[in-house]
Amino acid sequence: MDRYKRLASNTVILALGQMGSKLLVYIMMRFYTGRLGAEGYGAVGNIVDASTLLIAVVTLAIGESIIRFGLDKNCDKSDVFSIGMKTTLCGLIIFMPFVPFIGKIGFLSEFSLLIYLYVFTGSIKSSCALFVRSIGKIRLYAIDGLLTTTVNIALNLVFLAVFDMGVIGYVLSVVLADIASIIFLTLSVGLTGYFKLFGVSRQMRNSMFRYCVPLIPATIMWWITNVSDSFFISGMLGQSATGIYKAAYKFPNIIMLASGVFSQAWNMSAITEKNSKTIAKFYNDVFNLFQTAVYVLSAAMLLMIRPVLTFMAVGEGFTGEAFRHSPMLLLAVVFTCFSTFMGSIYVALKKSVRSMVTASIGAGLNILLNWILIPIMGIDGAALGTLVSYIVIFFARVFDTKKFLTMDLFPLKMAVNIALLTGMGLIVMFLKNNIVYYTVLSVLFALIILLNYRISISAFNFALKYMRGKNTSAKA
Repeated sequence: MDRYKRLASNTVILALGQMGSKLLVYIMMRFYTGRLGAEGYGAVGNIVDASTLLIAVVTLAIGESIIRFGLDKNCDKSDVFSIGMKTTLCGLIIFMPFVPFIGKIGFLSEFSLLIYLYVFTGSIKSSCALFVRSIGKIRLYAIDGLLTTTVNIALNLVFLAVFDMGVIGYVLSVVLADIASIIFLTLSVGLTGYFKLFGVSRQMRNSMFRYCVPLIPATIMWWITNVSDSFFISGMLGQSATGIYKAAYKFPNIIMLASGVFSQAWNMSAITEKNSKTIAKFYNDVFNLFQTAVYVLSAAMLLMIRPVLTFMAVGEGFTGEAFRHSPMLLLAVVFTCFSTFMGSIYVALKKSVRSMVTASIGAGLNILLNWILIPIMGIDGAALGTLVSYIVIFFARVFDTKKFLTMDLFPLKMAVNIALLTGMGLIVMFLKNNIVYYTVLSVLFALIILLNYRISISAFNFALKYMRGKNTSAKA
């Protein structure tokens, strides 16, 4: 049972540190959309999306190697951190002369310097934070997430509400919050003590590069599937449409945030337990619980999405109908969560090339579908393309990972729950009569709860037993 307790403990700690801070951003969404409007909100989304891709490319995705090798008990922690930080800094220096080329992209032309600042601080912050997590400082990693978000929001209030700095103020808030995080982590852990300029293991460096370099195209492919929609929409429909799309994606992304917190803890367990004789049962048990949580949370989102998103998406350019674009994006998030879970097998076994291949299939399909569907269906075309792409990635990984691990995906449970969520999504998109709308949604929501009741209760009892045991140990 230790493996389950360790996974539960890491998940709880990360959730306490990160979910609260992440939810603060959602509480602030009405403020952001009101201050920035649809066009400004779309511009911010494009800056963040472009920077996310550039961070992976500029750093050679070294953060993935930092967490993977940092968790390995046989690896020298100083070598891992030194190689990661040197790679990050060298990449940022090499990237500098290419910054003016960002200005050649029409809807990013005003923001090339801001993007570089975002990439610079974000890259260093990411390397530091991932290393802290890899050496087992989970609580500190969680506290850092809360600190970073708090500083970011405080600066947002100053730059947007007081000085009315718009997009520039929003990005500067992120940059300064990252700087605060770097200082906090460096002082708390003594990161400078892990860094050595010379004398790192050549074998370690080669191993880390062999692992992370194939993840660069994989990251690009994930980026294409995740966020290229925004660029297509900006190019075809304008930045106001991008702002609406970003708002529609925001609420479903709460599931991604929760899944992301769990995935951080799960990947740590998958890596440390990879040689266990009962690893298949471990994966099956965890995936059964994981998909149950995703279904219930998704159903709750669909039940609340209309009033919540109508309240949150305000400001110039928002029509009050952003919620109608959310259901397909929410279903896409469901399959994103499942695909990420299957990807943990690649992480544990260091099969980064296979991760790249499966991600590439979805990315290529997403580009094709965006090109075809957005002119026909508008914003919904991008959402449908994203949904189809993630379904394909998930099933590609299901078939590919059978070579390494046989998993029970509980297909009947999956099919019934997805069908019910699809029904709820269609109600949200097309039904306007309030009484019928909420009646049908409530019935479908109740059915999902009933279908997943037993596993939810089992998980709750396990968590309760775990917490009681922890309290008993603490008193002793």
